[in-house]
Amino acid sequence: MKRFGTLVAVVLLAIFAAAACNDYGNTFQSPGGAIVTFLSPKQIPACPAPCTNNSGFTLTVNGSGFVPKTLVQWNGKTCPASSSSGATNAPCTTTVTLDSNNNVTLLTATISSALIAQPGSAVVNTINPGSNYGTGTNGLSNTVTFIINNPANLTPTVTSLAPACAVVGSSLAITVTGTNFMNVPASSDPTQTQFSTLNWTLGSSQLQLTPSTAVPATITATQITATIPATSINAAGTATVTVSNPPSPPVPNVPGSTGSGGGTSAPPAAVTVQTTTCPAAAKAPANSVSTAAVAEETPAVSLDGRFVAYTAFGDQHAQIFLRDTCEGALTSCQPRTSLLSATTSGDAGAGDSHTPSMSSNGRYIAFSSDATDLVENAPPGRQIFLRDTCAGAADSCKPSTLLVSTDSEGALVGAENILPSVSSSGRFVAFVAVTPSHSANQPMAEAAAAVAPNSGYRQVFVRDTCLGVSSCTPKTTRISLEPGDGGGRGANPGGPALGGKGKHVAMAGAKTSTLFTPSVAVDDSVFLAITNDQH
Repeated sequence: MKRFGTLVAVVLLAIFAAAACNDYGNTFQSPGGAIVTFLSPKQIPACPAPCTNNSGFTLTVNGSGFVPKTLVQWNGKTCPASSSSGATNAPCTTTVTLDSNNNVTLLTATISSALIAQPGSAVVNTINPGSNYGTGTNGLSNTVTFIINNPANLTPTVTSLAPACAVVGSSLAITVTGTNFMNVPASSDPTQTQFSTLNWTLGSSQLQLTPSTAVPATITATQITATIPATSINAAGTATVTVSNPPSPPVPNVPGSTGSGGGTSAPPAAVTVQTTTCPAAAKAPANSVSTAAVAEETPAVSLDGRFVAYTAFGDQHAQIFLRDTCEGALTSCQPRTSLLSATTSGDAGAGDSHTPSMSSNGRYIAFSSDATDLVENAPPGRQIFLRDTCAGAADSCKPSTLLVSTDSEGALVGAENILPSVSSSGRFVAFVAVTPSHSANQPMAEAAAAVAPNSGYRQVFVRDTCLGVSSCTPKTTRISLEPGDGGGRGANPGGPALGGKGKHVAMAGAKTSTLFTPSVAVDDSVFLAITNDQH
């Protein structure tokens, strides 16, 4: 019996010890402070990067039982009074507004951007000072959940539209230029897919085009191209064109999250629809790339014929586009066109791009471009780029662009690099580098000793990008030693043709054609220096 009494005493002592403190470090007590009924706002978009303390917001706490020294708590952390010392650097502060009778008329908290940098939720409550709550209570109010949504999508704007005229009963290829256009590709979570919608309205006829519709639209951050079918151009009048962005997607596993932002461009752009032929479009500026020259460029096609890369005008420059025809693909595939000569943000490159060359599976496309915004720190002049389209790759693959015309110093300084040819795997890229010629009065041997190894007239290089292999160091090899360094125009090579495995490079000159082969038999994982074995 004595042992039983001792055991009961120990158990009771343990219970009181465990109950001594709660999450706020106070003696265990029941909530006895104010009553919070709702928050205003009750949700807000996460602070877009970079977040600064200047981009916070003011939270109004509504309820009853507030006193002059009530403080707001955010996720269990007390927000000090805005007038107190040390509150300047606090992540949140409390402001209490009183009337003439010292009654609380407004309770707010200033929440810094650091507290809303990540989507999710936060817990908000208040705490009253000790003299304002009774025995057995801790002055805490009930808690209310505050939602931090994904960053808000921007509202698009339309700055121009071409053409501004259409003929009844004819389809219309239209280009809309503006800002804040969206095309976020599908991910493992389909609810996170985001894209702009092109809206066409003519009388009672309405059409919405997206990258996934039967008549798809091609979207970059500043441009949308689409074809309005003839069925939607069925009467004379004025058609309006707008672009809409959806709100950001809700935060997963956060009940009540709605997303935010988005909207429709205003005012709408207008297209005149008439029964007669539209006026001829104005001619391109004299310094622009010739339309005929672009039209004559040879497109590149994948081995199975599904993918086609080609040059076309877009955003006032010649651009490289990729058309997925869905030839031989699953029935769920929707034909679409995407921009290859794109910046990291998806904008069209600010320069002219030409001569695409495609790997056998259509995933890698090499092209030349004088745009300096396709990769970071791109050198001036025409360079060779390799675009990974992620065609056939896993969903985790993100399209990217790689500078190919580079050497051990980082770039082929002073060279204009053109006419790429890519191997079937996409690993090797051959191209022509046009560099300053030797002086006409300088002996060739003396010139070769006085200038960098890549100097001459027109030379051919092969870049091993090491794509798809490990323990490999990317390198650039000059192979047109004799033709490239020749003193006459007849020795200058044309564009190279790279063999499917990257083993052979053929070039056409003014008088002869040359085929270079490796010094020993190698597979596609190695490219060695070229010997004098020419055929």
